[in-house]
Formats: sequence, C-alpha cells, structure tokens
Amino acid sequence: MTISEKVAYIKGLADGLALSDETKEGKVLKAVIDVLGDIASEIDDLNENQLDIGDELDALSEDLGDVEDIIFGDLDDDDECCDDDCCCCDDDDEDDDEDEDDDDELEFEATCPECGADIALSEADLNKGSAKCPSCGELLEFEFDGEEDEEEE
Repeated sequence: MTISEKVAYIKGLADGLALSDETKEGKVLKAVIDVLGDIASEIDDLNENQLDIGDELDALSEDLGDVEDIIFGDLDDDDECCDDDCCCCDDDDEDDDEDEDDDDELEFEATCPECGADIALSEADLNKGSAKCPSCGELLEFEFDGEEDEEEE
C-alpha cells in the first residue's frame, strides 16, 4: 500500500465518522488529513523525479562509457568502426612504420657543456659538424670521424 493509498484510507475513515467542521477536533482532523494528502502527493512527485533522474544517469553513464572507449581506444579487435582514418581507431601499423624509420637513423647522445642538458644528435648532425642545444641555444661544434669507429670494430 502506497502512502497516497494510506492517506486516502484515513480520509475515508474520517468521513465515516461524520466529523463536523464546526467542532475544534473536526477542524484539526480534516486539516491534518489535508496536510497528509499534500505530503503524500509531494512524495509521489519526488519518487517520479528520482526514477527519471536514475534513467538519465544510466543513459549518461552509457554515453560516458562510449566516449571512454573512443578516447582510450578500448575497442575490441573484433569491433569495427567507420573506417581506418577515423579518430577512434588506433592505427598500430603507422606506429610500427615510424618506429622502423627511427631505427634506420642512428642517434647519439651528448651533454651540452653550457647548460648540462642531454642532447640527442642524429648522424646528419654529426656529419654537419655542429648542432644547437635545444635547451640554451648554444652552438655545439664537434668532430666525428666515422672511419675510426669502423676500424675499431
């Protein structure tokens, strides 16, 4: 039995007593029953709103899950999306190609004598004989003789 049904039952009992609006007790009882009816109505409205909010929260949670899948790339291997060029696909092949390109170019490390920063130098930088420090902008000059390294190996 809901609260509204219980209030309606109490109102029926009061009507069966044939309370008079002219007595003090009758006025108080009818006022109390009216207030109980208003409270029951408000509680019913709150329950409906709570259910609606719960439904909306569930929908938002599902949408957030979809957004997380797109952003963090949690799509299963079996899932397919629009095409390979979309923003939601992890294109692992491109990453592999980039890694292969990086492996082809040798990198060397040096320390800037001015600021002490570690610098990654490419073979082209070494062949050029100089490079700028990315931290302080100091021009670093060096000599590299690749033939000595080949002879030592």
